[in-house]
Amino acid sequence: MSRTALSQVVVAMSGGVDSSVAAALLQEEGHRVIGVTLRLLGGETAFGCCGSTRDIEDAKAVCARLGIPHYVLDFSDVFEEQVRDPFVRSYLKGETPNPCIDCNRYVKFDALFERALRLGADRVATGHYARIALVKKKAGAIYELRRAVDLKKDQSYVLHHLGQKQLARLLFPVGELSKAEVRGEARRLKLRVADKPDSQEICFVPNADTAAYLRRCASDSERLRPGEIRDTAGRLLGNHRGVALYTRGQRHGLGLAAGKPMYVVDLRPESNTLVVGTDEETLSPRFSVRDLHWTADSAPGRSFRAKVQIRSRHTAMACRVTVSAETGEVELNEPQRAVTPGQSAVFYAGDKVIGGGTISSAVLSSAD
Repeated sequence: MSRTALSQVVVAMSGGVDSSVAAALLQEEGHRVIGVTLRLLGGETAFGCCGSTRDIEDAKAVCARLGIPHYVLDFSDVFEEQVRDPFVRSYLKGETPNPCIDCNRYVKFDALFERALRLGADRVATGHYARIALVKKKAGAIYELRRAVDLKKDQSYVLHHLGQKQLARLLFPVGELSKAEVRGEARRLKLRVADKPDSQEICFVPNADTAAYLRRCASDSERLRPGEIRDTAGRLLGNHRGVALYTRGQRHGLGLAAGKPMYVVDLRPESNTLVVGTDEETLSPRFSVRDLHWTADSAPGRSFRAKVQIRSRHTAMACRVTVSAETGEVELNEPQRAVTPGQSAVFYAGDKVIGGGTISSAVLSSAD
């Protein structure tokens, strides 16, 4: 599991079953384990999946059960700057962001990673469902990020930004296990979180009400004011509540009586217009990506074939990727529905993560 000799490992403990079992398995291997929980929201927080008061208490109890040190680090400033504020800005630009990716990138595998290594840790571990393999090649050994054994729980999509420096020092102890096996390990170890439900919602948005959160954070934005809904031919169909409150592919909540199902095809924040159309009109044959990162620290070529996953639970589809600096163009073998700016596009070769970036724009089939 660990790929290394016995060492001192800082485990990011969210208070959930996965990171708790990760810490326990590493301890059983003989590693010197230190549990660290990140306070991300500040103050007493009753809701949320990361850094809430209950989660901190659960992580502390698990560490006490295992007999390992536990510390709470306040990363609320980093979280606000790198996750919460960009989340709001992205929605106001007409995008649909994935804040979990930013949290993993900037908080867990940037700020925490660097802090842990500065404090003398040899490795950092988390409860993510993913795997890391050291592969020997003619040009030398390289670390590969791979999908988890349990494909239903695979989290490699949110880790595509990891490079060689980080992969060399990371451990994912539960990546070889199924969720059922992880819960079984927790029961064997008598951990209080064995049957704790998985978190499902965005941790900093109360009651999963994104619209209310955006209105509270950006109440004076033009993108949260009513505007026109038009079809792809430009015909006026009705009015929306604020263009930032919708996402591509959305069907429900449009308030239209068009006589047939209508979907959000495009968001045009510059004119505060929502464009709707049929399901087929949401299809995109190609799209652009920005902020590209590669697990091998460089792209496999200027142009290459791969499979691309455009949402966290999307089935990866065949494509061709053409790279230019930190941007790229993706040509899909088959057009896909609701290719959404702000979401990540992650490239795979089999179960290996090649890299990925943020979708910046998508060409609609109806525009060809």
